[in-house]
Amino acid sequence: MSIQVAVLVGSLRKDSFNRRLARAVEGLAPDELAFEEVPIGDLPLYNQDLDGDYPAPWKALKQQIQAADALLFVTPEYNRSVPGVLKNAIDIASRPYGSNAFAGKPGAVIGASIGATGSALAQQHLRNMLAYLDVPLLAQPEVFVQFKDDGPVDADGRITVDSTRQFLQGFVDRYLHWVHAILKR
Repeated sequence: MSIQVAVLVGSLRKDSFNRRLARAVEGLAPDELAFEEVPIGDLPLYNQDLDGDYPAPWKALKQQIQAADALLFVTPEYNRSVPGVLKNAIDIASRPYGSNAFAGKPGAVIGASIGATGSALAQQHLRNMLAYLDVPLLAQPEVFVQFKDDGPVDADGRITVDSTRQFLQGFVDRYLHWVHAILKR
């Protein structure tokens, strides 16, 4: 039985480094993990006035998160925090009060950037949000990947640097173990 992993990528850019990183992780994972990217780019902005009658795109997002067994958040860093599109998706899927679609699902946070810190501050902000939303998060290894013109992951999600491949494989192995521990499978 496969473990369904909902992947939320916080970048809308066509050639997103973070989407490349998500594909690289997926390529290293065993078949037991089935990854599905959750589309967040076209969601209307969260508005509490609509909590009583959620729009169809919001309902679809919540259903996709609820159907998943586990979560993977892949975030860039914009102005030292998470991108607004990712925060919006989190607000939608966790509201209204008492219907948090994320609660109890094992998760991990990773990210990429052209900067040397590789999205570290955005990841810390995201971890704080997810802790509040009752998402048990894999603590180690932390994954902050710095992208440069020559990699470490190409446009098709192929890892081009051996040390990055080894590091990400270690992450995938720990993530799988973490998911099993939380789901007790």
